[in-house]
Amino acid sequence: MARLPRLALAHHLHHVIHRGHNLQPIAQDDDDRRALIAALQDCAATQKVAIHAYVVMPNHLHLLATPTTQDGLSRMMQSLGRRYVAAYNQRHQRVGTLWEGRFRAAPVEASTFLLPLMRSIELNPLRAGLATEPADYPWSSAAHHLGRRRDPLISDPADFWALGNTPFERELTWRRWLEEGEAESERKRIIDAALKGWPLGSPAFLAALSELSPRPTAPRPRGRPKKAAPG
Repeated sequence: MARLPRLALAHHLHHVIHRGHNLQPIAQDDDDRRALIAALQDCAATQKVAIHAYVVMPNHLHLLATPTTQDGLSRMMQSLGRRYVAAYNQRHQRVGTLWEGRFRAAPVEASTFLLPLMRSIELNPLRAGLATEPADYPWSSAAHHLGRRRDPLISDPADFWALGNTPFERELTWRRWLEEGEAESERKRIIDAALKGWPLGSPAFLAALSELSPRPTAPRPRGRPKKAAPG
């Protein structure tokens, strides 16, 4: 079966996952991680893609992003791949690919899933045992959203601003969100949607997307279509 084209739409929220080839590390030390984030910041600004949340894990990268053009997301990720991998290979005296083929991504209904997705992304280091507090992990947007530091990569979405009238209120509310955690079923649904490229949202959201792209917005039922009963 032919691979479906990636569904990427201007002015829509997208969850992006990019994994290392054979799940190998995408960074070997903090200098690599700093270089990756700096390259992402430049590429996002050039392609006019807003980054709302991110985390650099040992062997993969999560992004929550809104492009302003149809091809902005792809152009950003292509530029990131060329720039970061070239520097990474030169620094570590290696050749060849670093990433597992093309990045995975799916549009997301912001009104329902933006905040849950931000939370899921920023809880990744805790699930992996890399930190005990989200803000203690330096390679994610959690410290920014919790008021620990100002991250120039991040463009806070309106839904985050609506969490409180002051920075203190927003940070406190977000801390409570992170402490509440997420259900495993919610996490799995979020990850599966991005890895398989299917939009995440309500039937009304999927119907609206189908008007914008000829690509299917949901997998077709397996098996042969049922025959109509004889009249």
